[in-house]
Amino acid sequence: MSLSSPFIHQSKTTAQVMALVCLALLPAIAVQFYYFGAFILINLTICSLSALLFESLIMYLRKRPILGTISDNSALLTGLLLGLALPPLLPFWMSILAVLFAIVFAKHLYGGLGYNPFNPAMIGYVVLLISFPAEMSAWLPSNEIATKVPGFTEAVQLIFTGSNNQQNTVIDYRLLADGFTMATPIDQLRAGLHQAKLISEISNDSHFTAGLVYWQWLNIAFLTGGVFLLFSKIVRWQIPFSFLFGILITSGLLYLYDDQAYASPLFHLLTGATMMGAFFIATDPVTASTTPKGRIIYGLSIGFLIVIIRVFGGYPDAVAFAVLLLNIAVPTIDHYTKPVIYGHNKGDIDE
Repeated sequence: MSLSSPFIHQSKTTAQVMALVCLALLPAIAVQFYYFGAFILINLTICSLSALLFESLIMYLRKRPILGTISDNSALLTGLLLGLALPPLLPFWMSILAVLFAIVFAKHLYGGLGYNPFNPAMIGYVVLLISFPAEMSAWLPSNEIATKVPGFTEAVQLIFTGSNNQQNTVIDYRLLADGFTMATPIDQLRAGLHQAKLISEISNDSHFTAGLVYWQWLNIAFLTGGVFLLFSKIVRWQIPFSFLFGILITSGLLYLYDDQAYASPLFHLLTGATMMGAFFIATDPVTASTTPKGRIIYGLSIGFLIVIIRVFGGYPDAVAFAVLLLNIAVPTIDHYTKPVIYGHNKGDIDE
């Protein structure tokens, strides 16, 4: 029986809950497949198999049952989340490195599932983002606007060797028809603002618009999966709703202050890893706040930090950093928001 908050207490086993969360990722996988082709499946395969392999290896070293551990689907979910979060055609060893840190260091170094204080997938993602910022910020242009679209065989060659038979590299496939590389909309917005451009000028750029459409559909796909989790009673509403409300309020105030220097709330809600973070990352049953009031504070704080880091920080997207920072604060949040036990008063609990 799965009894970990913020998941609702229910008769489903951990394996069943994790399997349903994996199922909820299908809309996002479908969107990435549509925009980037079948080679997105290579990312998912590399990350998922690596996660299961590292999980099995650690269980072997710890002399614990291997099959019983990997069958809880938690390692598989971590691999799928990383596979969706990492840019297409990222070198295979970088993906494996991210999974290594997620499974071995962020999860099992602390004792395994249920004991890790930090979200494993976000630890793996941040390790790559800090170590290889250029590779992590450069996404392929979608098939609709790309000058060159690699086939499945070419994608395998690019991921495992860095070039195809024609000596085209990943950089060649990341170039648009006029020579511009495809960065995320958040990164393009930041770059434009640093060049003293107005939001309205940046928004009229065709490359910005083309990239924005993909990220909007991807966020809608994650939102669809998130709604499924809510109606399936796999996650509670407090964290995702307060998460999104924190983004809405913070970005809304900045937008009202200067709509030519700060992006609109809709932009922040439908770009980057916003919806993925709200429904699939922040709601991690082990690392999130466990009290009713604490979950709201936890979600609001993450939403606030995401906007602040995106606007004023050194990295374009901030979901991973915001979640990890609040993971640190969870014990304090839970301590000061624990509910009063029936028949006692607040003073009795604090003593």
